[in-house]
Amino acid sequence: MPRFSANVSMLFTEVPFLERFAAAAEVGFQGVECQFPYHCDANDVADRIAMAGVSLVLFNAPPGDFAAGERGLAAMPGREQEFRDSIEVALGYADMTECTRMHVMAGCLSEDQRDAAIDTYLDNLVAAADLAQAAGVQILIEPLSMPGYFLSRPDQAVEIIRHLGHKNIALQYDFHHAQRMQGNLAEFFENNMALIGHIQVAGVPGRHEPDKLGEINWTFIFDMLDANGYDGWVGAEYNPRNGTVAGLGWAKDWGIGAKAEVPAAKRK
Repeated sequence: MPRFSANVSMLFTEVPFLERFAAAAEVGFQGVECQFPYHCDANDVADRIAMAGVSLVLFNAPPGDFAAGERGLAAMPGREQEFRDSIEVALGYADMTECTRMHVMAGCLSEDQRDAAIDTYLDNLVAAADLAQAAGVQILIEPLSMPGYFLSRPDQAVEIIRHLGHKNIALQYDFHHAQRMQGNLAEFFENNMALIGHIQVAGVPGRHEPDKLGEINWTFIFDMLDANGYDGWVGAEYNPRNGTVAGLGWAKDWGIGAKAEVPAAKRK
């Protein structure tokens, strides 16, 4: 059955960041992930994760100047050294927290920057993958439905991964972004499962709970993951409509929720 991780940058925001790992564990999540842990000391993050008894399965490399609208450095020409330095910082957090996956964000560029950016992006991905491989960390790239973002479609990401042929670069397949930008979710997943290192889910539209209130058939999607033998993590990365715990009804069949019980059919 799917192994769900709670993205504590978006879930459990009712409590301070360092308390969210325990909050996730309390309702049944065994894995957690986050977007950016860098506002907290790596030792503090590692201690709270260990105390909660959960695994940190993913976080993002530093995005650059987030407040100024930057969303990654990998495709930014002229900032190669800054990018490599940011990977070293991220690997320090990965080492402390025993996290083995890192999402490297490409960045937002204007149209006139894109032609020059592709070589920068490819070179930076290889450099990051080499550094991370030595540390036992897998590099992931994720297409995002974000204005100006350099990597927007799953088929583009797959083309890049196949072109580079680096065994330490994989796809982070977010069903929310993929549905908005390309669709054809099941066929894409089945054709490219070997390249997928992590999955994330959120409803469309609205990026809320993966439940019956959106256009994606989540029962079909989760059954498809099982049918294809996907054994990686599925990150719950969404904005709760009315509080995190109140919105966990979608996950009750997998033992997640305030009073969730796993039906016999799901315990196998």
